[in-house]
Amino acid sequence: MDYDRISAPDFGRSLSGLGLNLLVRDVPRMVTFLCDVFGMTAHQASRDFAILRYGGQVFQLHSDPTFSNHPLAALLPEAGPRGAGIELRLYETDPDIAVAAATAHAHDATILQEPTNKPHGLREAVILCENGYAWVPSRGLTAEEDAAPG
Repeated sequence: MDYDRISAPDFGRSLSGLGLNLLVRDVPRMVTFLCDVFGMTAHQASRDFAILRYGGQVFQLHSDPTFSNHPLAALLPEAGPRGAGIELRLYETDPDIAVAAATAHAHDATILQEPTNKPHGLREAVILCENGYAWVPSRGLTAEEDAAPG
């Protein structure tokens, strides 16, 4: 599918399964963060909207003003973090590389958890973006990492 040229109605009709749409204060800043830190690909990125691809998954970003007539608009905080309790897990992103990228760039991201080997077989980190969403880059542990004492 050509996400750079698809019309809004055709894009909407193409969606299936579980969809993810994040409301953000500044779409271009969020696009830069997601592309720089997690290697995502952005399509039709504008001030108010973007289509993002991560692996085989597609999701959307919308600016707050685009939801002014939506019931969620009244629930959006004017300031402070959003998305409390939501983890956005990125199973194909090395957490060490993502944390280094988030730290090296001026993304106003907070590293909540440095890359850590977990007992459930993943190496993961937790990066809080300026919109308050918790992004969890992770990869499977190697046999050596899994066998190492914890």
